[in-house]
Amino acid sequence: MWNTVRQIRLVKCLSPAVRSIRQEIKVTQYGRRFSTQSSLPRLPVPPLQQTMEKYLRSVRPLVSDEEFAETQEVVKKFLQSPGPELQEILEKRAQEKTNWLSDWWKRVAYLEYRIPLVVNFNPAVGFPRQDYRGKDEQLRFAAKFTAGVLDYKAMIDDQSLPEDTLGGKPLCMSQYYNMFSACRIPGLKKDTHVVYPGGEADSPRHIIVIHNNHMFSVDVYGQKGRSLSVDQLYQQFQRVTNQSQHPTHPIGLLTTMDRDSWGAVYADLVKNKKNKAAMQEIQRSIFVLCLDKPVADGNAPFDRSLLSTQMLHGGGAQLNSGNRWFDKTMQYIIGADGMCGMNYEHTTAEGPPVVAIMDYVLDSVVRKREGDLPAADVRPPRRLDLALTAKTHDALRLADQELTSLVNDIQITVFTFEDFGKDFPKKCRMSPDAFIQVALQLAYYRLFRQPCATYESGSLRRFQLGRTDTIRSCSVDSHAFTQGMENKSLPAAAKVALLHQAVKSHRNYTNEVVAGQGIDRHLLGFKLAALESGQNIPALHLDTSFTESTYFRLSTSQVATKHDAVMSFGPSVPDGFGGCYNPQTSSINFSLSALHVCSETDSDQFANVLKQSLLDMRDLLLQVPEDSRGG
Repeated sequence: MWNTVRQIRLVKCLSPAVRSIRQEIKVTQYGRRFSTQSSLPRLPVPPLQQTMEKYLRSVRPLVSDEEFAETQEVVKKFLQSPGPELQEILEKRAQEKTNWLSDWWKRVAYLEYRIPLVVNFNPAVGFPRQDYRGKDEQLRFAAKFTAGVLDYKAMIDDQSLPEDTLGGKPLCMSQYYNMFSACRIPGLKKDTHVVYPGGEADSPRHIIVIHNNHMFSVDVYGQKGRSLSVDQLYQQFQRVTNQSQHPTHPIGLLTTMDRDSWGAVYADLVKNKKNKAAMQEIQRSIFVLCLDKPVADGNAPFDRSLLSTQMLHGGGAQLNSGNRWFDKTMQYIIGADGMCGMNYEHTTAEGPPVVAIMDYVLDSVVRKREGDLPAADVRPPRRLDLALTAKTHDALRLADQELTSLVNDIQITVFTFEDFGKDFPKKCRMSPDAFIQVALQLAYYRLFRQPCATYESGSLRRFQLGRTDTIRSCSVDSHAFTQGMENKSLPAAAKVALLHQAVKSHRNYTNEVVAGQGIDRHLLGFKLAALESGQNIPALHLDTSFTESTYFRLSTSQVATKHDAVMSFGPSVPDGFGGCYNPQTSSINFSLSALHVCSETDSDQFANVLKQSLLDMRDLLLQVPEDSRGG
């Protein structure tokens, strides 16, 4: 769940001297800071009967009476067989593994998917526009930004990072240790993912800097593990740009291909020893830093939608898409026009750790640095020159064509709703997240006169190695509210009661998901347990209602950040919307996405209807006296 409550305290930057002895610190800090990690509970397997009852209730608003009656029979048979046998398999797996779901989830949700990462999987974050302009100021900002990232990484390596909590309970911190020096590697039928731990004697000491499509391995640590000073980082980046003043082949486009195609090209590339060494240098690097060319008119108003598209896909080969490596877990983007942000590969981490780093680093770039002494024995940047075959050049042309099609297809609408923020629903004794989710339901209903299956990411980090489950935002109660809201003859007080019930229902479901009692991962577990034990896919998973309830025309997440930022991602189905929001005290940042391939979905139109839905819900609550609202 993107709206995980974080208690990340901004720790004063560790001095180079302290970072140089992280090996000694590591043991003692682990016991002090992360003593609760191994004591976190294991992810439970929910009761079979409970999941089936929730499942039936969740599909009810999405299917006809006839389809629902058929689904009730399917569920009844599943409860007889093979449900109990599959439940027993899952419970045994839960006893044997730290987390019964995590290995399966990493494989089926990420590494086995063969569609391109760009837009479909990798989320992007647009930072507030920076006030620098031009190449020199771009590099100075990049140096400060990189130094801030290294400071945060030092806390991860030392395990001195304060634990995240939710409701006063500690959360699993494992995702923080899988973000740096990590990379996805393309394969045929299935990818792999590698992580090179920090804080070790042989830990990676370099980042990859991409400029005009040229890739350089740039050391950010010197002798004895001392990180480079801001001035030294700036000098390193100057050396990079001086050696790459003219664009070269956009090799990064290969990472935008479907995974099987990229896997085949990759297998051919690494037959060459020089290419294989270059690929390993990228995979081992701490992160990728993209120094982009400008895309915006310096005199034009700041366009947050343009910013988000640049962070999401780079705008195509003629702009900055070749200046990327989308397989890299952490990829920071610094534009010459002040457009900055990041794109991250999703295999090992959700949003909260990612935006925790962002908030810290954006604070760090404006702080005066203390003890920022230069490091010794700094190697100059090394260009990664690849030997390109005819097959590679053909792949680059194909990647260019396919990415151009995707860039032209995706529509991103970013806006700030300024009439109120999270404080208003709080004053009405409502969860801000639930209030916004119900508004999304109302907006969709107003556009299409029907509800749709809706995904909201829910955190499982209360459990060891926890990832996510689905908060099914479309419910019997949300549908009752959307219908009632559109009923002109229904009294306002009755509509308010329906709104309160819809918000309460969503909040209750969220609490259940966070407590490990969601249904979607449990349903997935049944399917995978059946396949691994040599059984057929259960009839439950082939039922019309199951298909409809997992076809998420609304794919949503809340990403709460300290800074004025917003995350973007593509829709999960061709005729759906992606929706991400960042509630501030008195405003809400939204990013909505749709695909032009579907003539019925338009993110601009959805944005306008969503704005009006939020206003109408506010006005409804203000219209009815508080003592008459219920809830």
